[in-house]
Amino acid sequence: MFEGILNNVREKTPLVHCITNYVTVNDVANVLLACGGSPIMADDEEDALEITSICNALVLNIGTLNRRTIASMLKTGKRANELSHPVVLDPVGAGASSLRTETTFKLLKEVKFSVIRGNISEIKTVAKGKGTTRGVDADVSDVVTDRNLVETISFAKKLSAGTGSIIAITGPIDLVAEAHKAYVIRNGHPMMSKITGTGCMLTALIAAYYAANPERPLEATAAAVCAMGLSGELAYNRLVQTDGGTSSYRTYLIDAISKLDAQTLEGGLRIEIR
Repeated sequence: MFEGILNNVREKTPLVHCITNYVTVNDVANVLLACGGSPIMADDEEDALEITSICNALVLNIGTLNRRTIASMLKTGKRANELSHPVVLDPVGAGASSLRTETTFKLLKEVKFSVIRGNISEIKTVAKGKGTTRGVDADVSDVVTDRNLVETISFAKKLSAGTGSIIAITGPIDLVAEAHKAYVIRNGHPMMSKITGTGCMLTALIAAYYAANPERPLEATAAAVCAMGLSGELAYNRLVQTDGGTSSYRTYLIDAISKLDAQTLEGGLRIEIR
């Protein structure tokens, strides 16, 4: 299904500029290296604009906002648009505070995003202008289940049509949608929610996969989501064998991403098209 996508990442080594949050920045850099990409982090206005110009993709993550980085995000986003580079938005905690919500909409107004990735509560905030996120976690009343899956797929497709962006909703069931097609992905493990940064890592992974496969943007995004989820499963299997804890799991997750090959990815997919 995703033939060549993972190999393209390793062969092309896309350089991804990340303006991301300081809680997870090290893990984001390590995941990009593990998947075959190359990370660079620059968030000062003067530095960031120049750095974006030499990169292949841009990640904007609002997890630890401040006025300085907001200005940098707006400028780099516009520059990346001018250069036709993919730009991925991670609206971490949108709906949890006025600053996060207002910044999300300012970015959406001024920057064209290739992909918007978040949990269901964050994505609902993007769609409706307000939300009920529980800090940076999805509200339990929003969680995607088999019971509301058809409705959520329709919602994601409609939002994609309205924004022109691929919509990636991650949680117990992951959705990757454009206006007329969606992937439902069931890879992953609950342990992934017990360490910080798996969403931030995935956003960077999406940017690398997209940059290396610009002719297949929807499939590249779905492949990145599958790769992250499958790596979470493989990491948990190793954790059980070693009787490790959450810190070990984080390490095993990055290990799994670094060792993942196309054959393992294709063999482990749990995915359907809607």
